[in-house]
Amino acid sequence: MPVITIGRQFGAGGATVGHMLATRLKADILNAQIIDEVARRLELPKEDVEAEDEQPGSLLARLLVALGSASTEPLIPAESAAWTPPNAAPTFDTRKAVLEITQHVIEEAARGGNVVIVGRGGAYILRSHPDALHIFLRAAEAVRLKAIKARYDIASDDEARRRLKQTDENWTAYIKQVYGHDRNHPAHYDMVLDTGRLGYEGTIEAVVAALESRKPIT
Repeated sequence: MPVITIGRQFGAGGATVGHMLATRLKADILNAQIIDEVARRLELPKEDVEAEDEQPGSLLARLLVALGSASTEPLIPAESAAWTPPNAAPTFDTRKAVLEITQHVIEEAARGGNVVIVGRGGAYILRSHPDALHIFLRAAEAVRLKAIKARYDIASDDEARRRLKQTDENWTAYIKQVYGHDRNHPAHYDMVLDTGRLGYEGTIEAVVAALESRKPIT
């Protein structure tokens, strides 16, 4: 039951590869949107959390029940409900509860296995997880700019480059400030893959081959 974390440069296809990989492995996908939704809903008492979810068998539902069952009290302050990764000068003290929820969500998802976790420092949170495969996706700037322009319907190279630079810096600052590491260092991952050279399908095949090679010989 594999647990895969995906770190990525902005525009290197982290979300796309994550979804493709989850589909290939018939695994759950845990991305930033689900983590934010869990954090938002955990402001609610347990009964309301359970009533809010329309798909009781989903990963979101399992996380809500697992994390919300310990207490009927709101777990995060209301002003932090819309928390997103910080920019260069965040104040973590006021958002500590949400950071903790993020870590708990990732740990709880990994405990169930068979999940692909995109972003949010998964490689650092699960660094001691015995079955986790940690990958990092990169690509040349020209490849990433093209992807960003297409995804966000941006016509200007300068605007795409500004968004690329800002987002990469935000993600790097987040990991540095929370975990004290440079997220771009290849030693933090089991695999560093260039999606521009391999393509998304080739990247998936490389990860699947790595998973197969880790299986015990019978």
